Amino acid sequence: MTSTARRMRPVEWKTEAPEPLPGTTTFAAQSTLPRLPVPDLQNTLARLKESLKPIAWSEAEYASVVKKIDNFGQGKGPELHERLLKHAGEREHWLEEWWDDAAYLDGFDKSPNNQRKEVTNHPAARAAGIARATMIFRQKLKQGLIKPEATKEGPFCMDTYRWMFDCCRVPGEGYDWSVSHAKAGDKGDSGHIIVIRKNRLWKVDITDNGRILSTPEIQKQIQHIYDNTLEEYPGVGILSASNRDVWAQDYKQLSSSSYNSEILDAINSSAFIVCLDSSTPVDPIHHSRALWHGDVIGGVPVGLRNRWVDKPLQFIVFDNGYAGFMGEHSVMDGTPTARMCDDVLDMLYDPAFDHGSPFKAFDKTPTPLDWEITPAITQAIAKADNAAVELIESQELGFHRTSYGKAAIKAFGVSPDSWAQMIVQLAYKRLLGTKQRQGGTYEAASTRKYFKGRTEAIRVVTSEADEWVRSMDDPSVSSETRKKLFDQATKKHVSLAKAGGQGQGVDRHLFGLRKSLQDGEALPELYDDPVFKRSSYWVLSTSAIFSKHFPVYGWGEVVPDGFGVAYMTGFDGHLQYTITSRKEMPNDQFVQEIAKAADDLYKLHTGLANTKAKL
Repeated sequence: MTSTARRMRPVEWKTEAPEPLPGTTTFAAQSTLPRLPVPDLQNTLARLKESLKPIAWSEAEYASVVKKIDNFGQGKGPELHERLLKHAGEREHWLEEWWDDAAYLDGFDKSPNNQRKEVTNHPAARAAGIARATMIFRQKLKQGLIKPEATKEGPFCMDTYRWMFDCCRVPGEGYDWSVSHAKAGDKGDSGHIIVIRKNRLWKVDITDNGRILSTPEIQKQIQHIYDNTLEEYPGVGILSASNRDVWAQDYKQLSSSSYNSEILDAINSSAFIVCLDSSTPVDPIHHSRALWHGDVIGGVPVGLRNRWVDKPLQFIVFDNGYAGFMGEHSVMDGTPTARMCDDVLDMLYDPAFDHGSPFKAFDKTPTPLDWEITPAITQAIAKADNAAVELIESQELGFHRTSYGKAAIKAFGVSPDSWAQMIVQLAYKRLLGTKQRQGGTYEAASTRKYFKGRTEAIRVVTSEADEWVRSMDDPSVSSETRKKLFDQATKKHVSLAKAGGQGQGVDRHLFGLRKSLQDGEALPELYDDPVFKRSSYWVLSTSAIFSKHFPVYGWGEVVPDGFGVAYMTGFDGHLQYTITSRKEMPNDQFVQEIAKAADDLYKLHTGLANTKAKL
């Protein structure tokens, strides 16, 4: 089916990606995974009341929202809950379709995730090594040989790995969707990639007669691209970074040419993309921003022109050999791609990695894919350039590493994740000063222990956390009391995180109840309550993944007056925070507050430990 025929989303679009191979190592547990539960209504409402207490600005405001919760629990709520249970009973996953659309595919402006690894190398060699190792990972995945992710509690769902390779998000009129060109039964011994240099696309055949090309063979092709792309080409890639409704119209215009439609199909069907950027970042902030949105030179967004941000996997290699990764995660969260990146880098760092043997008979060169550019497309590129520069220049990014890490925190008997979150709570309160809190703190909890599970929200703001935060700047409170309050706050956070991972949060259930309303039915008054709405206005959007290879990653803030807080707690010697926000927000001050809060928390624990030792 051509690109021009796909402007309205197919009803069964998610069936395009072949089902996982049954009985293989990767997908062995899929058939035994439990379904995501629908929580008990009264339990959800009790958790909601508890979560709203620190969000309310006054006792009267809290009493008002509690009354609305009670009215909902005795009135419309049970009816909606029964509808939701019926809905769940008819599906493998009650939340999947609703969540795909509401969270990702409903024509929103997105900020791509980025992950990075600081490695210097010859850029063509670096790109070739990444390409070969990723193709080997793809081959193992298609054959079901990738070890499934798991915790001590059991295996994780691997379903979203279906959307990692050979697919692409496309803009639609109303809703976006993803197209998959993966073939059932494919063993991973065929396929091509797209390489972009100075905005010019090249199709690179990366297999030959059932074998993945050797690193030298891939490097030769990539060097050909460097040698034969000496000037800037039209920056069509910038269109994919536009507002989704704008991009849908530009995509329609672009694909009206049958030749351009073939290029779009080559992009969509490629295993992944490699972007060869002419930037040379070195410091963490420049490197992060170069991956997030690329450089702006002379008012031109040269980085985003050299991307196709709808692609799930884009590896970015800079002219100094540094490299990184950008992911589009509408149908796949960050942990699978982080795992893929780690596996790829493990291969490349292994001295025994098989780079393959070149075939003397192989002498293929990559194929340039040069767009047919009409005046309308030229105009669209100019508008997209301006919009991108305006957005990029509105963003700020800060970075901080603490002087201690997981080893010290665990020695204190504290969960590193809870520790890191309490640092954020203390820092944000100090940043606000006497101002009222305008929203809540979101932390993602994985629900992948369930079939097709993705995430639940951990509502980090709690009465226990607020009590501890207040104690830290109250000179009348002793260190012993502060420590006691901190322990209570972290215990509460751990319990909320555990409940979230078990599908027993607040937000997804209430979202499902709202989606169960029928046409013409009034929205229950609870959903319009200011405290309720404030609680899910995520002024702090936080999440943690870990990679031993790339310590910096991040995303943009999700509300105009908020912060994106990406952190890592897996290193023994430091914690790491990447903070994003609009420029009008006090980003630098917030980073400084995080640094101070981290030091104050460490001093609290070491001071008590030293006192105990002396006694």
